[in-house]
Amino acid sequence: MAAPRENVSLIFKLYCLTVMTLVAAAYIIALRYTRTTDKELYFSTTAVCISEVIKLLLSVGILAKETGSVGRFKTSLKENVLGSPKELMKLSVPSLVYAVQNNMAFLALSNLDAAVYQVTYQLKIPCTALCTVLMLNRSLSKLQWISVFMLCAGVTLVQWKPAQATKVLVQQNPLLGFGAIAIAVLCSGFAGVYFEKVLKSSDTSLWVRNIQMYLSGIVVTLAAVYMSDGGEVIEKGFFYGYTYYVWFVILLASVGGLYTSVVVKYTDNIMKGFSAAAAIVLSTVASVLLFGLQITLNFALGTLLVCVSIYLYGLPRQDTTVIQVEETASKEKLIHM
Repeated sequence: MAAPRENVSLIFKLYCLTVMTLVAAAYIIALRYTRTTDKELYFSTTAVCISEVIKLLLSVGILAKETGSVGRFKTSLKENVLGSPKELMKLSVPSLVYAVQNNMAFLALSNLDAAVYQVTYQLKIPCTALCTVLMLNRSLSKLQWISVFMLCAGVTLVQWKPAQATKVLVQQNPLLGFGAIAIAVLCSGFAGVYFEKVLKSSDTSLWVRNIQMYLSGIVVTLAAVYMSDGGEVIEKGFFYGYTYYVWFVILLASVGGLYTSVVVKYTDNIMKGFSAAAAIVLSTVASVLLFGLQITLNFALGTLLVCVSIYLYGLPRQDTTVIQVEETASKEKLIHM
């Protein structure tokens, strides 16, 4: 039986929903802006690396607060991080996959409009569903399977003739962008389910697990920096091309990743579905205003299908055991009448 969700006020849930929506939409729009500006382009691999460092520092701070004393904090780090190389290796798997996913997001948003990206990225839902079935031995309801196919149909419509942004002057490759999203959603589905499996395999604190993962993540992303952009980074510097907007993107990526765990704890799937749909709408409006996105019929219908499918997928599953008990009881009443 699942643990009961902590009882919190509707106002707090709405607060969580609002912040998650704004962070998701702002991150996509800001990232898109930094990748299509006419200024010197920064190295996306360094941005991913720095966000891992910030996530690590935030997780360490939250763990320190959670443990309540310096002694317990040191003991927790010594036992679970420094003294657990096997666990660090275990968490290096999602670290590597998330590093690929985050770098693919930068590549995708360099070649696709923010709204098109936001809609297409929802393919992470069927990917996560498939990984959940295969790795956690769970099943999906008929309604969830219908919503998965509906979502795929919506994304196909959006990608059939991608909407164009008239105010973006840099050269783009939509096919490369879609390929990057495809890799990103595969990574998102696998890494998310793998991390969930690790979390549920023991009672180790979420923040300890985050520290283990981000330590590995820093090593992986640093390797990616020097494998992908090593020569140019040495020549121009690690922070080449950085502006306030770039730092804003990094901050959103760092806070957004950690905030998701709070949202998962205090809200339900329906609210998360509404948040995803609202983020799509906000990204679309911002893309029209900032990048001159031209809305096509295909894009509008596809986006509508995706938003509806997200809502349907998050609906609570009906407890068939309760229905069967009620049916049995009603039959017995009829027999004894």
